[in-house]
Amino acid sequence: MKRREFITLLGGAAASPLVARAQQPRMRRIGYLSPRSAGFEEDVLQPAFRQGLSETGYLVGKNLTIEYRWADGNYDRLPALAADLISSNVEVIVTTGGPQPFRAARALTKTIPVVFTSGSDPVADGLVDRLDRPGGNATGVHAFVTSLSPKRLEILRELVPKAHAIAFLLNPSSQLADMQMVQVQEAARALRQEIVMLNASTESEIEAAFATLVQRGAGALLLSADTFFQVSRDRLVALASRYAVPVMYEWPEFVRAGGLISYSTARTEYARQAGIYVGRILNGAKPADLPVVQSTRFELAINLKTARTLGLTVPQTLLVAADEVIE
Repeated sequence: MKRREFITLLGGAAASPLVARAQQPRMRRIGYLSPRSAGFEEDVLQPAFRQGLSETGYLVGKNLTIEYRWADGNYDRLPALAADLISSNVEVIVTTGGPQPFRAARALTKTIPVVFTSGSDPVADGLVDRLDRPGGNATGVHAFVTSLSPKRLEILRELVPKAHAIAFLLNPSSQLADMQMVQVQEAARALRQEIVMLNASTESEIEAAFATLVQRGAGALLLSADTFFQVSRDRLVALASRYAVPVMYEWPEFVRAGGLISYSTARTEYARQAGIYVGRILNGAKPADLPVVQSTRFELAINLKTARTLGLTVPQTLLVAADEVIE
């Protein structure tokens, strides 16, 4: 081998590891703040969220790291969790589960982009100035969750028409409790339906609420939209079975776990859109230029096995309208 060829070969061998390192993709870091638990989101929300990220070029473990913070149904933990995320030097913060996690993050930063998913009106809640031009460092998805309580009440009455009174369970620690209470009271007056208002913000208070609704003669229960109740899914479904109470839930996960019925926004749609928006921001888009997306698809789920156990006959109109029927 000629001397010049040897030197060229040696130099190429030495340089190749440097070239390989230079070609490694840049690892981006985002934060994810939720008042729920990791277990509640892992089956539906997280796969859809990561799908949205992948559509914009981001794969967890390849060029993206997600720092998760879960409040496990305790709203009081959100400010500290938000501060912890910000100290982790994340480039974008995702908040889900209503306005409270968003407010916890927004109180600490006006510069880090925030992508929210919220079940209540983001303009009325002060999250953004306008839907088409959000302004500031935030945008996201309006998922129509809390505003569905009147519709849930209407469906529940159709399923349990002989219920003289229907209980409505609220979490008083939620910033959306009063709004939901007013909406349901107005809907009940229009339907001439007696409503029994109940509160619960702890596991023991949930069980006490079931005992109270039975004592007060309520023939069914409507759950308010609340992340604490989502985290307490299995407990709620078990109590509904023990007390033989027909319950209208917020999400299909309750029905798949043995609950009777749910009516909700199609969550895969809004979680995926949140992932797309995060990817677009990482790619250079400004949150103020990304209009807030509003949900357009809704899902009705019914568990026929639970209905039979409760001695209920599901009307054909509901069966035809259902997106998911569990036999």
